[in-house]
Amino acid sequence: MSSEPLLDQLIEALRCLPGVGPKSAQRMSLHLLERNREGGKHLSTVLDEAMERIGRCSECRNLTEREVCSICANDQRDPQQLCIVESPSDVIAIEHATGYRGRYFVLMGHLSPLDGIGPADLGLDQLGERLGKLPPEEMIIATNPTVEGEATAYYLQRMAQKHNVQVSRIAHGVPLGGELEFTDQSTIAHAFSSRQAI
Repeated sequence: MSSEPLLDQLIEALRCLPGVGPKSAQRMSLHLLERNREGGKHLSTVLDEAMERIGRCSECRNLTEREVCSICANDQRDPQQLCIVESPSDVIAIEHATGYRGRYFVLMGHLSPLDGIGPADLGLDQLGERLGKLPPEEMIIATNPTVEGEATAYYLQRMAQKHNVQVSRIAHGVPLGGELEFTDQSTIAHAFSSRQAI
């Protein structure tokens, strides 16, 4: 049992969230205590249940409270397309922004030898088994355009080639509505090198 006052413990506990510093955590804590105790109780209940019941899908590694997530269990999804993403938030983004109807594999990160994150940490052995047993026609690599994301994409491309699976990579470049004047040099260079005929 901590000797810290409960309010200080609450503020410190909220700081575990990304982007929440001491002032934001204090503001959240005081809001819940002063104006929304019912909301705080509901948050506590749902958070406790989520931490207990949400795990990874046995097929794609996405977050789910079932053995197999709703996307993998949906027989309307195309098993011949497999999109590889870094995180569950990438699945949500693709589902909301596109008409993609294939399956996913969620790495839960990217290769980063400096941080001690290797292929086994990303479930790439599980992906290799999947490619060996039920290879899709196309593997879409949707890792982020960072140094680590590109290294991960290269590793995934080599894996797919071993299983004779066609590989594609999502395009990167100048964002829709963006202006070249305000776009960084590496994005412009990538956009130029990946240009397409129209």
